[in-house]
Amino acid sequence: MLLAQRLLLPFASTCLSITCAPSPAPQDATVAQEEGARDHAGRKPTPSQEELAKLPPDGGPDYNRLVFEDSPYLLQHAGNPIDWYPYGDEAFEAAKAQDKPIFLSIGYSSCHWCHVMEVESFEDDEVAALLNANYICIKVDREERPDIDHVYMAVTQAMTGSGGWPMTVVMTPELKPFFAGTYFPKTGRFGRKGMMELLPELTRAWKQDREAVDKAAAEVSSWMQNLKRGDPGGELGAETLDLAYRQLSNSFDPDKGGFGAKAPKFPIPHDILFLLQVHQRTGDARALEMSLKTLREMRLGGIFDHVGFGFHRYSTDANWLVPHFEKMLYDQALLVMAYTAAWQITGEDEFKRTAEQVIEYVLRDMTSTEGAFYSAEDADSEGEEGLFYLWTVEEIEAVLGDDASLVLATFNAAPNGNFHDEATGQSSTKNILHLSAAIDPSSEEGKRLESARQRLFAAREERVHCFKDDKVLTDWNGLMIAALARAAQAFDDPAIEAAARRAADFALTTLRTKEGRLHKRYRSGNAGLPGTLEDYAFLSWGLIELYEATFDVAYLTAAIELTDTMVAHFVDKENGGFFLSADDATETIVRGKEAYDGAIPAGNSAAAMNLLRLARITGRTEFEELAAGTFRSHSASVARNPSAHALLLTALDFAIGPSYEIVIAGDTDAEDTRAMARAFRRRFVPHKVLLHRPLGDAPPITKLAPFTLDQGANQKALAYVCLDYACKLPTADLERALSFLDPKSWEN
Repeated sequence: MLLAQRLLLPFASTCLSITCAPSPAPQDATVAQEEGARDHAGRKPTPSQEELAKLPPDGGPDYNRLVFEDSPYLLQHAGNPIDWYPYGDEAFEAAKAQDKPIFLSIGYSSCHWCHVMEVESFEDDEVAALLNANYICIKVDREERPDIDHVYMAVTQAMTGSGGWPMTVVMTPELKPFFAGTYFPKTGRFGRKGMMELLPELTRAWKQDREAVDKAAAEVSSWMQNLKRGDPGGELGAETLDLAYRQLSNSFDPDKGGFGAKAPKFPIPHDILFLLQVHQRTGDARALEMSLKTLREMRLGGIFDHVGFGFHRYSTDANWLVPHFEKMLYDQALLVMAYTAAWQITGEDEFKRTAEQVIEYVLRDMTSTEGAFYSAEDADSEGEEGLFYLWTVEEIEAVLGDDASLVLATFNAAPNGNFHDEATGQSSTKNILHLSAAIDPSSEEGKRLESARQRLFAAREERVHCFKDDKVLTDWNGLMIAALARAAQAFDDPAIEAAARRAADFALTTLRTKEGRLHKRYRSGNAGLPGTLEDYAFLSWGLIELYEATFDVAYLTAAIELTDTMVAHFVDKENGGFFLSADDATETIVRGKEAYDGAIPAGNSAAAMNLLRLARITGRTEFEELAAGTFRSHSASVARNPSAHALLLTALDFAIGPSYEIVIAGDTDAEDTRAMARAFRRRFVPHKVLLHRPLGDAPPITKLAPFTLDQGANQKALAYVCLDYACKLPTADLERALSFLDPKSWEN
């Protein structure tokens, strides 16, 4: 039974399907405004540092307290007439002192419907008057505080049966929720209450029926304590992997790929990575076919930006045609991993080309001068979603001249357009460029199309750009480092490797404190906010991948150090697994735990895989025990719906095995050592750890991985290949070494 059904309040919200991404699937998206510039919503310009220094603590008459924050999302709301507070003690104390409920609004800078609610409600003076008079209003950037977002999203889902962003929660000064919902217009429509009806009802309940409110809040608060436990159950095994595979297979869309034939459709790359591991482990052809079909159809569809590259957030239809146009860093990272793996398995150039194009987009448009990666690009420009990306036939003809007819036919652009505006319900003459079949770039037609694409890109660059959320998030940077490191290994690409190194070096020098703790976010020269579980798990993931790409022991050392810190501050000693916030974190009413892999994989999932890999590298059995505890702490929910925990299951797959430990021993700079490393990196072998043992008596790797101490080489590079704790004799024969990757070769 939903919590809301048991409360005395009659106005629990539900989420309209067109207004927010349901939380079981990913998010929406937008962007930050540059200093001194008005954005598409007509917001006030961000003050300069000199102007900020002159403002009073409450922001003065033109701003609110958010003007002093670094988050682009919070800064977007700094000029609202609402007296917003950032999440923290000042707001909580004000609520207690004034005996007012807290109005908590959670979103992120690239969330389209967050923008809509801002324009409709938060910029409105009448709504602001109701909020300022009766509530203490708090804004949270969910990307900066995923620990807070997780807790209140769980509450919203429990109270309403759905969730998404913008998220709206009303709670007592003690942070106990008694109302939850998502998007609200100013006035009601289609059975949904508006702010002008909702706020007075909540105010009356607070002032006139306090006993019922307190009872409801106490019930929700009691329920919230369950978030600390996870969902422990029995042991997970191979049958869990098989059930997840069957669930994905049953929901597969054979026509357009993806899982579920209805709209909207989300690219969930960790589902594909799981299926590719199923294929690698079992040889199941259907697991591979589903993966490749989905990757091909997404690359053809409008969800891919055919002019500037990169993937949009998700498709509003079932055919991958009409996207929500925002671009998120984590999508690019996870999709690079999926397309890279598909190329490793098939050798098909289209998969490699797609991965390289996504990387090109990230390095061109989403990378700071320091080498770190920005968070997102908005869907909107000049007040319209998708305007930056859409084309009329006339616009294409004006840019391309004689080549226009080829482009119009290839990319399915027509005079009457193919774009349907979800927000207005209207069609237009604008087109989303998409393909019916892959292009052969080596053909004469392919070369003409590439020349035309470059001219369209140059013309598009002259348009008003979507806003860029230029904050650097530690966890999302970790994902991108992991993706680049995997691509650099597979494609043997030094430039991609160099980009991964720059980002990792930035993270380790700027986002890590002298005490070895992580910051959550960096922006405008300032690193801040306490790191959450995902920051430690994802950055460690990236560093492990980067070690395997470079054999630079400094990255492996840092991954182990961060993992040790994660264990020290996040582990649940009682129930296993890891909390989202650290043991010394403040301002969290509940330390939640999560293993569900939504748009972004869960920190527990990445942590489990890291622990297993590091256990094989270091021989530290306590890492394997912690991974096993992570599986147990969520096993009941995983058993109920395993396909919703895809990344966690890739870790479980690794744990079940068979898995390999591969050591290449030889002169670091010798060609035979490099050739052997290239050969192993080129293969899709997800159940492995790969190490390099340089020449010498005791190189640094032997301290981290003691079993390598006696694994040396003289004249030629040697491969030491072990499978589930049993090892073959070392060999200098590359083909023989690679043959050991077939488990059947171990049967005799």
